[in-house]
This record gives sequence, C-alpha cells and structure tokens, in this order.
Amino acid sequence: MQIAENTVVSMHYTLTDEQGETLDSSIGQDPLVFLSGAQNIIDGLDKALQGKKSGEKLTVAVSPEEGYGEIHQELIQKVPRENFQGVDDIQVGMQFMAQTPDGQQPVTVIEVEEDGVMLDGNHPLAGKMLNFDVEVLEVREASAEELEHGHVHGEGGHQH
Repeated sequence: MQIAENTVVSMHYTLTDEQGETLDSSIGQDPLVFLSGAQNIIDGLDKALQGKKSGEKLTVAVSPEEGYGEIHQELIQKVPRENFQGVDDIQVGMQFMAQTPDGQQPVTVIEVEEDGVMLDGNHPLAGKMLNFDVEVLEVREASAEELEHGHVHGEGGHQH
C-alpha cells in the first residue's frame, strides 16, 4: 500500500538543519505514527511522502514555507523585566507562555538586557530549511474513527 491522504503511516526519521546538526530523531525510540493529510506533521514532509511504500528510505528537504514558516519580525519584541516577577535568573533559551489577544503563545528568550527581555514568538524552527532522513515502516488504511477524529488511535497514536 502507498502513502496517500487518509492512510496511517509509521516511520523513523532524523531531522537535521542546514549545518547537518541533528535536531530530532525517532531512532532508538518508538516510530512516529501519523494520519497523512490531517496536518499531523508539517506539510512539506507529508507531501514528499505521498506515493511511498513500506521499506522505502528517502531524504526530504523542506523549505520554511512548507515547514514552520518564515520568521515574522512582529513576533520578536522587548518586554519589561517586571513582566517576569518571581523569575530570578532569566536565561537565553528559556521558554514562557505569553498571553496574546489570540490566547496563549509560547515565546523563547533570545536576549536579556538590563532594561528588558527580548522574546521571540516564532516557532524555533521558523525560517529554517529542514532535512529529513526517513524510513517508512508501515502504511495502512485509517479506520473510520481515526478519520473522524483526525489522528491515529491505538499503538503509536492517541488513546481515548
């Protein structure tokens, strides 16, 4: 069976950045299991997997547009240190939840200055080319319940 929209895919992957640094990997862990076409993984990777079968290995380069998007400068801003009451030692790389008009959004500290803290609300992988080494382990039809819920159930998936 080939990967197509509404199939359940089980795969191992290693994600590297443009410099070849490993950012994430399922090797040595449970494989990633997802419902193709249901936005369970980034669009560029899902598109590249279409038509592949169990046992296939491939390398996929995903552009920012089909990954986590471009960097939006308006999501980078300086906030007063007073906003961090109760946090004594603010470090670059720390993550917090910020209240926005659209709800809560994760932000990352990118710079600490005397008069404020620079926060970045972009996804940490925004603006980056992402390189995936993938091995497709299994492809199967999704159940009616999985299609209705938009995600995989059972082993490797969501438990209700």
